[in-house]
Amino acid sequence: MKERLENFEKMLVAVQENYQDTANKMEHLKLEGKAKSATYRQLMGNKIMYQNMLSMYRLYGLLED
Repeated sequence: MKERLENFEKMLVAVQENYQDTANKMEHLKLEGKAKSATYRQLMGNKIMYQNMLSMYRLYGLLED
């Protein structure tokens, strides 16, 4: 059970880091005027996926705001 909790914590940190990294990359592309590029759109899809994952964590009381 302890290993499972540790794995959950690692996953949560990874999701949070990936969300922030994705948001940063999107902002950089936006500043370069590339908000309509394929890369930006792919990053948007990833960002939405990470947002949904974080929302599920919050829904089940596993993540505080």
